[in-house]
Amino acid sequence: MHLKVMSYNIHHGEGLDNKVNLHRICNVISDSNADIIGLNEVDRCFSKRSHFQDQMEYLTNELNYFGAFSPSLSLKPRNNQLIRQYGNAILSRYPLHASNSYVFSKRLCFTEDRSILEATISLNDKLVHFYVTHLSLNPYLHNKQCEFIINKAKRPAVIIGDWNMKVQSKRWKKIVKVYRDVFDFVGNETGFTYPSKKPRERLDYIFVSKDIEILNVRVNDSIPIASDHLPLVSTLSI
Repeated sequence: MHLKVMSYNIHHGEGLDNKVNLHRICNVISDSNADIIGLNEVDRCFSKRSHFQDQMEYLTNELNYFGAFSPSLSLKPRNNQLIRQYGNAILSRYPLHASNSYVFSKRLCFTEDRSILEATISLNDKLVHFYVTHLSLNPYLHNKQCEFIINKAKRPAVIIGDWNMKVQSKRWKKIVKVYRDVFDFVGNETGFTYPSKKPRERLDYIFVSKDIEILNVRVNDSIPIASDHLPLVSTLSI
């Protein structure tokens, strides 16, 4: 079974023109024809910056995908609205067998909360485990979060997200001892995803366990204005 997987930091739908436009995000996802999409920086009734919109509800309805959400940050509601949340999400053409959310322990008061979303999907009569996360910029917390993922992930596993690290860094080498970086395995280009206009870094990754075959990978630059990141898309064989 061939499966197309995407990693996309949508920056709460705010593009390079400083406008929040989820329609553009939907067009990027549709253009990729991805089956499973891991999203970072998704707002759910979060704040004025995204018009207090439930972006998860909008994306699942517009694209007709199944979905799950993992809040990294939850705030008290305003004016009798829903709890305001910000975090990671997964969109899937296939029903989700189960989903869980884990909030990483925050050791430093000035750092942003982080979480990991776990979703299990039945593919080709096999339960495949998908993990979507956005790791900390702080090296100490990043290391702890990486250890959590390595120890927690069940196989076969696909790990998607914005890792805030560079290729060949110590943190990157730590994860590739256990999982394969899809771009490092088959990519013949840089795989840069950030910033979206003139990318010069790869912050977004798709890692897979060794029982999953990597067929191809590319950076989708169809609408670079849609977010400050470009999405990474890989075709896998389950």
